Amino acid sequence: MAAGKGTRMKSARPKVLHRIGGRSLLQHVLDTAAALGAIQPVVVTGHAADEVETAVRSSGACFVRQVPQLGTGHAVQQAVPVLPDDDSTTLILYGDVPLVRPATAAALVAAASGGALALLTVELADPTGYGRIVRDGSGQVVGIVEQKDASAAQRAIREVYSGIMAAPTGWLRRAVMALRDDNAQREYYLTDVVAAAVAEGLSVASHRIADETEVLGVNSPLQLADLERRYQRRLADALLEAGVRLADPARLDIRGRLQCGSDVEIDVGCVFEGEVSLGDGVAVGAHCVIRDARIAAGAVIHPFTHVEGATVGPGALVGPYARLRPGAELGREVHVGNFVEVKNSTLGDGAKANHLAYLGDADVGQRVNYGAGSITANYDGAYKHRTVLGDDVHVGSNCVLVAPVTVGAGATIGGGSTITDDAPAGELTIGRGRQVTIPGWRRPRKGPGPRA
Repeated sequence: MAAGKGTRMKSARPKVLHRIGGRSLLQHVLDTAAALGAIQPVVVTGHAADEVETAVRSSGACFVRQVPQLGTGHAVQQAVPVLPDDDSTTLILYGDVPLVRPATAAALVAAASGGALALLTVELADPTGYGRIVRDGSGQVVGIVEQKDASAAQRAIREVYSGIMAAPTGWLRRAVMALRDDNAQREYYLTDVVAAAVAEGLSVASHRIADETEVLGVNSPLQLADLERRYQRRLADALLEAGVRLADPARLDIRGRLQCGSDVEIDVGCVFEGEVSLGDGVAVGAHCVIRDARIAAGAVIHPFTHVEGATVGPGALVGPYARLRPGAELGREVHVGNFVEVKNSTLGDGAKANHLAYLGDADVGQRVNYGAGSITANYDGAYKHRTVLGDDVHVGSNCVLVAPVTVGAGATIGGGSTITDDAPAGELTIGRGRQVTIPGWRRPRKGPGPRA
């Protein structure tokens, strides 16, 4: 269910499209459904329906709309026309309750597989705002009472209904269409199907979990931030259990999927986005941002480095303060130092660009030494052009290589050169103006009084 406006978020963005771990709240829920092998996910939209549906259309979900929003039962009523009338099981999840584990959802579905209505419950220290689970003397669930309609005694109950349930689809279709709005809010409560199940003699099962994080919802920026940290700690704990060394698990952000080999070390403040793979023995320094990258065994990413869409070879050293942009491919034991930017370029084994340099649209051979302050001028204002540096090339400091240009193997480019033509292999090439000294020249000086 994803129809609510989320007024307390104080945002123009629909509540279910706010993000945790780089994915929208709703996408987390759809991913859980996909992990269970759901036959047909159905998303109930309402507020900003077009925007919400567009955002998750690739999930393959079916969409129905709830206008106006008259409660949770009313939301499910809108889905009835697209639910099968058979012996399947329907699982009801909420677009703003994003962290239900697939294993938990599977256990709930299993509890309903025998034809029972299954409720996901949890005991909270502060149950304010949640529907309370009401049991009879034998411990059997006999109903759920909403906070707004609960008596003082019922409000003291700490076991709450998470809002998540699984039920036989055919029975659920009939039960929700029989709901009434005779309550204080004049809404159709989905929780009222519990009383209907009890009245019909349908078994009501509960699956109680210990981790409240799985069922916490998002209604405000404060709650969103709280769930973000809980989610990140969950990921950090999994990494620690797998043997990854985290300097501080509370200062890590994963906004995608991070795969780590053995003996990986990650310092504080690092952000991983998209698909990132770290090979055995990789060390990532503090405050790095790494997105959609493969970093091979033994490589070191020094602090404050940005890596995006790049491949880093075994034993390479990158940073600090380096930037690898999409298409950067570093070979074995390449060195890319501080304030070096590499874009859409390959650097052969042992190549070095240690400081203050730019390599864009370049093919750099093995053991090339690329001097400080040197750049490839790869853009003519309309098109990009490539620069090719053969093996063992030495480029001095403060050079400009104006592409398209090729520097042959073993060539040396003298410092301060502007190279516009191909440089032959094994030779020294210099392209700079002759140094001239003007005898007797003096700098202009300010004279007395205002300048004319």
